[in-house]
Amino acid sequence: MMSANADTHSHDDHGHHHKETFVTKYIFSQDHKMIAKQYLITGILMGVVGVLMSILMRMQIAWPEQPNALFEALLGKWAPDGVMDADIYLALVTIHGTIMVFFVLTAGLSGTFSNLLIPLQIGARDMASGFLNMVSYWLFFTSSVIMISSFFVEFGPAAAGWTIYPPLSALPMAQGGSGMGMTLWLVSMAIFIASSLLGSLNYVVTVLNLRTKGMSMTRLPLTIWAFFVTAIIGVVSFPVLLAAVLLLIMDRSFGTSFFLSDIFIQGEVLHYQGGSPVLFEHLFWFLGHPEVYIVLLPALGISSEVIATNSRKPIFGYRAMVMSILAIAFLSTIVWGHHMFVSGMNPFLGSVFTFTTLLIAIPSAVKAFNYITTLWKGNLQMNPAMLFSIGLVSTFITGGLTGIILGDSALDINVHDTYFVVAHFHLVMGISALYGFFAGVYHWFPKMFGRMMNKNLGYLHFWVTAICAYGVFFPMHFIGMAGLPRRYYTNTNFPLFDDLANTNVIITMFAIVGAIFQFVFLYNFFASIFFGKKAEQNPWRSNTLEWTTPVEHIHGNWPGELPHVHRWSYDYSKPGHEEDFVPQNVPLYDGEEELQH
Repeated sequence: MMSANADTHSHDDHGHHHKETFVTKYIFSQDHKMIAKQYLITGILMGVVGVLMSILMRMQIAWPEQPNALFEALLGKWAPDGVMDADIYLALVTIHGTIMVFFVLTAGLSGTFSNLLIPLQIGARDMASGFLNMVSYWLFFTSSVIMISSFFVEFGPAAAGWTIYPPLSALPMAQGGSGMGMTLWLVSMAIFIASSLLGSLNYVVTVLNLRTKGMSMTRLPLTIWAFFVTAIIGVVSFPVLLAAVLLLIMDRSFGTSFFLSDIFIQGEVLHYQGGSPVLFEHLFWFLGHPEVYIVLLPALGISSEVIATNSRKPIFGYRAMVMSILAIAFLSTIVWGHHMFVSGMNPFLGSVFTFTTLLIAIPSAVKAFNYITTLWKGNLQMNPAMLFSIGLVSTFITGGLTGIILGDSALDINVHDTYFVVAHFHLVMGISALYGFFAGVYHWFPKMFGRMMNKNLGYLHFWVTAICAYGVFFPMHFIGMAGLPRRYYTNTNFPLFDDLANTNVIITMFAIVGAIFQFVFLYNFFASIFFGKKAEQNPWRSNTLEWTTPVEHIHGNWPGELPHVHRWSYDYSKPGHEEDFVPQNVPLYDGEEELQH
């Protein structure tokens, strides 16, 4: 009954959609494909801002206290005579981290690809609620604008680190970046969380209720499993950060003392008592650690699809992959304490968190082995999407290995808050998730825009990015083990670190080259939208349902009735079949067992 109603509803819609205006089609659109593009382009623009901030930080660390015309041009009063002010350095760290984690990776991956692929790969006309979907994008856009606008307030943007620990974030008078900029950060994040929750609930309901006939949960592509489980993690953990943000706003503006205890400023005792900054750390990291997987799981899901398609063979261990996604989701919510080993935590509790942290290596290793086994002896098609997916497997493994050190409370104490941690999480979360993002863009660009991206520019983009990413983050492990603390805007006061100055210059050179070559991607992306080669319906000869829809976008995805699913989505190079792929909607031959998997 449900699908019949959906069908009639969509046919009624066709009549209205001929009269769409520019505003209803491109701005307040309720079509999941258009909302995916809105998320993608907003995420890319935020990414440009985030990367620019990281370059400013790297230049400051490589050449501290040297006048720089770029600083003066971009930072104005915060770089008098071209020398960066210490406060603005911490603000750059804060906003760079916030933008990259939430506005680029969370929204760029989940917002873009969950919106694009969930209805298309499960055989639905659209999301469960197009209106909520539109609202979630506009809340995201609003929070992005507020976050960027904090750069234009008098005392500068938030400057308490992206983890915004009290008391820096809780006392408006603590420093310049604790004032209006911090308030805007909190408002922006509250709106972002509302957007994320609306999106996540929509994704969960769509996957559970709108699958087409024959699309059982065990026939879902691994991409959909990843997006589905990611949405569930978001629904569970984002409200905890919202609680922390609201309590912090109360402490800042209404005189409460949730996170503040006895505090002295210039010898004067403030009236706060009874609160605990460590309570804030618990609340923050209860979201902060699942957030790593909210960012990473969609990237891993995308690479599962890309690797299987371009290896021309079935994904290895489908059920093990699904189980590992579920295990990661569960374990990610019980490991947050490993960010707090040096907070004075009870050593017994530290050992419990060490155990759960090392446990999460098992499902992560299952995924890595399954990717490698899928690639093994495959007929590999080395297009840019495939290269980025393989790059993801590489950085996921190398970044994950250092996680074993940081997950052990006794070892972590030596390198906590050094560049070793920065190197670890940028590789395992930042670079891996970005590779997944790029793989997804190269792979589904023809579906989104009906045109192909330039392959040679894609190769150039991948190789320079891959070399520069390791060039930046590999040496960081060594300066971290040498004890170099993170978040210091200069290390010139410590003769101990003089020997590391040259390494920092090398890291910065790699960072600058890598950032410049992202413009190759930007050019390729925007030029291909208008001038790219026209795409055929199924350019990668893939099995999933999204490639059965027409190239021209229509509201409702499929003209006529919805496709029926007869098989899982990984029947590549099937013996006895003349083509090396069998789409999910192709009926089985006579006598073939329906439930092979």
